[in-house]
Amino acid sequence: MLELKHIYKTYNPGTVNEHVLFQDFNLKIDDGEFVTVVGSNGSGKTSMLNVICGSVDIDAGQVVINDKDISDEKDFIRHRRIGRVFQDPAKGTCPSMNIVENLSIADNKGKKYGLSRGLNKARMNYYRDILADLGLGLENQMDSPVGSLSGGQRQAVALLMATLQPIEFLILDEHTAALDPKTAEIIMQLTDRIVKEKKVTTIMVTHNLRYAVDYGSRLIMMHQGEAILDKDEEEKSAMSIDDILALFNEISIECGN
Repeated sequence: MLELKHIYKTYNPGTVNEHVLFQDFNLKIDDGEFVTVVGSNGSGKTSMLNVICGSVDIDAGQVVINDKDISDEKDFIRHRRIGRVFQDPAKGTCPSMNIVENLSIADNKGKKYGLSRGLNKARMNYYRDILADLGLGLENQMDSPVGSLSGGQRQAVALLMATLQPIEFLILDEHTAALDPKTAEIIMQLTDRIVKEKKVTTIMVTHNLRYAVDYGSRLIMMHQGEAILDKDEEEKSAMSIDDILALFNEISIECGN
């Protein structure tokens, strides 16, 4: 279980650019949930992910996993149990290294490095099998630099890398936003399959309202640092894209847009 308890966060305090985002923000995510998160720009979606991952410091509050307060843990320590895929696949992969080398790095996540070779040849067949399972032909490009791949192929590799080792949480930060519609569909189907197969607790931020409705077991809408909508699986199944759009329009009017 993941809990954010009484989170406070102000950006640029004491300056003309001071922005108070979170004021006593609370959220609980149960094991096995697939939470989709929507909201306008600046609503706190990515900041919430950064708080969970330890990418930004909080002013007050607690980040709790399975009753253990990890608020003071560094981000690289948290990433032993958290996998994250960004909008930009270059943030989750090493473009100058080939596919096998990238997978090998992910395969050694959390392990101690000695003087042994970084690339384990015994794992080559495994890498080939999981790449072939994607259906993107990457098993035939294992020696290709990741930077030479298409955006969708790179994001597929990033998704594999994030989930190659057992993790407790998968964080998806608009991971289809930079892709064309057809490729985005492939990546979303792959995401859904991996989440279900690995039964990993997942939080996905997306601007695609159809994905927010069609995927996941829970829907949250963020606005000005608050979760103004929180629907469980049954309530979510009764919602449509038009319902979410109506709420967006209502918020927009209230904000004077």
